[in-house]
Amino acid sequence: MPQKRDPVLHRTKAQVREHSRTYQARDDVQANRNKMNQARDKMKKAGLVKKGDGKDVHHKAGYHNDRKNLAVVTEARNRGHKV
Repeated sequence: MPQKRDPVLHRTKAQVREHSRTYQARDDVQANRNKMNQARDKMKKAGLVKKGDGKDVHHKAGYHNDRKNLAVVTEARNRGHKV
């Protein structure tokens, strides 16, 4: 019997595990995630965001963390999909 697919992700649990194991472990993906985390920390230190506020730190152009390249926006505006 085939595994049931998640209605939102359109993937089985095994496919989600495999994706996490392979894609999320890539060096370039980890580097970009590290830069996004550093940007969030920079904005937290400036007092512009805090945990649980429903805001994301948006990179206007690329993943460089200059203050002029960062903006605080809502999660809905910054994320490409709606769940």
